[in-house]
Amino acid sequence: MDGAGYRGTDPEPRRSKSSSPISCSSVSGAQPIDDQLEDESVSEVGDIGDRALHSNRNSPSHTYNDLYGEGVLLPSYGFWCRDNTASRTIPTVPLPEDFISQTIDVVVCNEVKKQENTNQLPKWLEYGSCMTHLAVFGILGVLTRYLLQKLFGPGVAGVTSDQTILYLDLPSNMVGSFLMGWWGVVFKADIAYMSDFLAIGLSTGYLGSLTTFSGWNQKMLELTVQGHWLFALLGFLIGLFLAAYSIIFGIETAKGFRQLIKRCLGSDIASSRKTWRVGSYKRHLAVWAVLLVMLGCLWSVSGFLVQEEFRSDSNDTHLWLACIVGPVGVWIRWFLARLNGRGLGKTELLKWVPFGTLIAIVSAACIMAALATMRKEVNTKTCDIIANGLQLGFLGCLSTVSTFISEFNAMRESKHPWRAYTYAMVTICASFCLGTLIFSLPIWAKGYR
Repeated sequence: MDGAGYRGTDPEPRRSKSSSPISCSSVSGAQPIDDQLEDESVSEVGDIGDRALHSNRNSPSHTYNDLYGEGVLLPSYGFWCRDNTASRTIPTVPLPEDFISQTIDVVVCNEVKKQENTNQLPKWLEYGSCMTHLAVFGILGVLTRYLLQKLFGPGVAGVTSDQTILYLDLPSNMVGSFLMGWWGVVFKADIAYMSDFLAIGLSTGYLGSLTTFSGWNQKMLELTVQGHWLFALLGFLIGLFLAAYSIIFGIETAKGFRQLIKRCLGSDIASSRKTWRVGSYKRHLAVWAVLLVMLGCLWSVSGFLVQEEFRSDSNDTHLWLACIVGPVGVWIRWFLARLNGRGLGKTELLKWVPFGTLIAIVSAACIMAALATMRKEVNTKTCDIIANGLQLGFLGCLSTVSTFISEFNAMRESKHPWRAYTYAMVTICASFCLGTLIFSLPIWAKGYR
């Protein structure tokens, strides 16, 4: 795991209002890392919700992070320290040659973006476009997760099942964590340069919905109900281990691919970025209109198929219901993410804990356990379809493994690696213990099968 640190793009680098240049001596003679900045950066590395939007960047609650703002943009190939010669924040870890080259490219791109971005988008367009991106990519994430369940499940490959530690959502959690290393870490600055909303849609919308923590937790609860406590323990350990190594593998392969692109294209990269950039008001409106049409089509087709397949007793009815309700889960998780890096109370206690992600995961796990208990109690076709649809769509999108594992990896690579395992332990134990009270105890008490 050495050398595979969290070296991607921080979701919101600091906006600098200073005109002084970056001092090169701050790289070679790095000062000690500011604990407060590190606490905030590790908890915000996965998602920060609507605080990433331009209209919210000048708010008093916004501290140092600013998603590709007006100042110097530096990818977070490390955490942050202060430069005494200027009111700006820069990385202090030793910088490899490929990172220095990437940093120069991104700074240049940011200067071009600053010149082009003279007219700030209206707030309604920002929120509307961002939520549409989240909805469309969230539905695509649900569909991909369902396809991976079928592909690796008992019906086809037979790798995963409900009766083993290799639970059905394990492949999607691994794939999502791997892609998080690409789209949510190494290439996030490049994607956000083309479109901030696309970066949010891919990382928070698609990858957040492709992966699911609540489904993982529920399968472990079902194993304990059957008496397989050791399987449940191993399921959590193996699931965490494979997801953690998936994002590391994703980061390393993405860095290699990035270097290959730089060698092949060279100076053509900057011109191609500018060509595809959605920087003007008209382009934003055009993209939003296309996505609205796509979202309308996806919801219309899903609604039609829910009715048709319900009448024909199809096993896929809950999938189309999941596509309808999935975006709601994505939106709630995105808004909760604004709590990441805020801490508790006026003193901002425990700023290193991403409370937004934690609340989304634990609440989704509890609701999923309640729906599973309700299915046992009611035991009707309609109840099963509705519960399965909500579990696959709404709750699968409300909880996430990709964001969780990116935060875990950032904490593990910080100077307080114990925080990563504490965060993972709190998240898993809270979800499992509350799920046991809501699901397992009633099953044991009433003797459901």
